[in-house]
Amino acid sequence: MSIRKTIGIICIATGLLVALPAAADCPPLLNHSFPRLQDGVAQPLCQYQGKVILVVNTASKCGYTGQYESLESVYDKYKGGGLVVVGFPSNDFGDQEPGSNREIADFCRLTYGVRFPMMAKTDIASPKTHAFYKKLIALSGTSPQWNFHKYLIDRSGSRVESYASRIEPDSRQLIGRIESLLAERP
Repeated sequence: MSIRKTIGIICIATGLLVALPAAADCPPLLNHSFPRLQDGVAQPLCQYQGKVILVVNTASKCGYTGQYESLESVYDKYKGGGLVVVGFPSNDFGDQEPGSNREIADFCRLTYGVRFPMMAKTDIASPKTHAFYKKLIALSGTSPQWNFHKYLIDRSGSRVESYASRIEPDSRQLIGRIESLLAERP
C-alpha cells in the first residue's frame, strides 16, 4: 500500500473517532444500551446526551394506554427543540404488556402512529429492575407504581424528575417543565 493511501486511511479513521462521542463523555445515567423494540438492534442511550429525555414505561392493555397519543404529540411538537421521548414496554404492572416485542411494535405503530424511540420489553419493578431504572429511581426518589410512569431527565443527564401515571404527557405541569428544561443550555 502506498504511503499516500495509508495517510488517507489514517485521516479518515481519525476523523471518525473525533466525530463519535467518547463513552467517557456520556453521563453515567445514560451509559446503557437497550435493544430497539422494532428490530432488536442495540441503541445506546448516550445518543441522547444533551437532550431533554422523557422516559416512560408503557403497556398496551392498560387504562393509561391512550397516553401514547399525547406522548407522540409532545414528541412531535418538541423534538426539534431537543426533546426525545423514549418508551420502555414492561409487563411488570398487572401483566398488561404480555405480547412479544414485534406485537408491541405493531400495536404502537398501527394504533397510535408512534414514531418516538421504543426499546424492547424491560424489567422495571423489583426484584429484576434494570440498572437504568435503578438509577432513575435513586436520582428521583420515586419508583414507578404502575404503567406510564414518567421520568424527565435534564440535558446534563444528572437531574431526574418523576411524574405519576395519572399525569398526562400534555398536562400543563409536565409541558411547563419540559419547556423550562429545553430553555436551559448544558
